[in-house]
This record gives sequence, C-alpha cells and structure tokens, in this order.
Amino acid sequence: MLDVITDTLIDAVKLLPFLFAAYLAMEYMEHKMGEKAKRSMERAGRLGPAWGGIMGAFPQCGFSAAAANLYAGRIITLGTLVAVFLSTSDEMLPILISEKMDIAVIGKLLGMKVLIGAAAGFLVDLAVKKKYRGGHVHESENDSGYGEIGHICEHENCHCEEGIVKSAFRHTANIFLFLLLVMLVLNGTVHYIGEDFLANLISNRPFFGHMIAGLVGLIPNCASSVILTQLYLNQVAGLGMMMSGLLAGSGVGLAVLFRINDNAAENIKITFLLYAIGVAAGMLIDFFGIII
Repeated sequence: MLDVITDTLIDAVKLLPFLFAAYLAMEYMEHKMGEKAKRSMERAGRLGPAWGGIMGAFPQCGFSAAAANLYAGRIITLGTLVAVFLSTSDEMLPILISEKMDIAVIGKLLGMKVLIGAAAGFLVDLAVKKKYRGGHVHESENDSGYGEIGHICEHENCHCEEGIVKSAFRHTANIFLFLLLVMLVLNGTVHYIGEDFLANLISNRPFFGHMIAGLVGLIPNCASSVILTQLYLNQVAGLGMMMSGLLAGSGVGLAVLFRINDNAAENIKITFLLYAIGVAAGMLIDFFGIII
C-alpha cells in the first residue's frame, strides 16, 4: 500500500505544472485581455483539433488535464477536447522507449493516435456545428460557440481580486487535492484487483477484447496504459486491441472534466463518445489487418 501511495503522489505531482499553466492562462485571458483578443482566440479554435491531436501525443497526461480545464472554460471546442483525449498517450511512449522499440514504429503509433484524434475532433466539431444554429457548441448568445472564460472563475469562487497568480494557485490546489483522492482510490483498487486479472480480460478475445480494452482505458490511471502497452509488446493483444484502450484512455483528463465542468450529462456523453470512437477505431484496425 505504501508503494500505491508513493506512486499516486508522484503521478499527481507531475500534473501540477500543467494544471497551474492552464489556470494561469485562463485567469490572464479573463482579466487582462480584451474582448477582441478573446474572439480572435475563439475563431482560431476552429483548427483546434489538429493542434489538440499533436499536443495530446506528448508523454504523460498533463495536456489532457489542461484541455479539460480549457474546455470547461469554453476556450476550446468539443472537437479539440476529443482530439486531445484520443491522442493522449500517457505511459505508452516511456514504455516503448524503455523496451528499445524501433523509433520508426514509435513514430507510426504516435502518428496513428494523432491522426485518429484530429480526424475525430474535426468530425465532432462539424457535427456539433450542424446541430446548433450558428455553429456554436453550447446554446448561448455568443456566436463564436464558446461560453465565457469566467465560467471557471465563478465555479471555483476564486477570489480574483487577489491577482491572477494567487487565483490560479487556488484553482490548481483545489483540483490537485481532488485528483489525488481519486487517483489514490483507483490505484488502490487496481492494486488489490491485480493487473494480471485485467490483462486476462483483454488477451486474445477478438471484438469482446476491444470492448474490455476500451473500458480499461477509461480508468483515469496510468496502470491502464501500462497494461495495454505491455500486452501489445508481449504479443498477447494485437494493435487494434491496444489502440482501443489507449484511444479511449485520456489519463486523468476525464476526472478533471467531471470535477470542473458543471454539466454532468455532457461529461457522460463525452465519456461514451471517447469509448465508442476508441473501440470502433481499434476494431477497424484489426479488421483491415493493419500492422506496424
């Protein structure tokens, strides 16, 4: 149990720079930037899924946590959020490097996640644009489709008069403590259930294995990406099965989203969307016999 606590603390501390940077940026935009600058950023968000797919591919899950905060503040589109979540690699890249995987193979795996994430993100934004008049993601009077950045500030009761740095620090501390508790519970659960048990649910089970891999990937815990990657490296699970789990997995991004975004129904829909895209993509990869 001591190892579980230690690992949880290490994983949580790694997220601090990303969380603080995200909140600091939002505080700055809310209190220092004019409306014209905000609208410019919102318009640029239409290309967000491409950038989201690239940024999410970086190791660990800090960018997914930052993206959840930015989406809750309506700074990025739903498609951008989906792109980041789908491309987030968490522990996949460090494991592949430690196993001395060929750099070309690593590049192809990351590229596949980025492409799937970006493509899905653009499709989501296109679908949302058709659903709501004027192309806005949330029903509001704002033609750009984004809510006010101040949504986060209001939600967290941030005492903004103390300055953007102190306000951002308060946000970061609140979310950090919440994540620490969630990660501790999940890490303890995985520890007592056993990683071998989760691995046996996935291994050599076509289609059903993809669905289970997607569920394992949804666990906001680095253990899920470790298990999925190791099963692939050990040739127990195929490429598609691994991708089903890794695409559905967003690190702690979903946990942050559920904590900071007031719309619980929307959060659940996003979770199902990630799961459906991940499982479908993994099945298609194996169906067409794609190998790397």
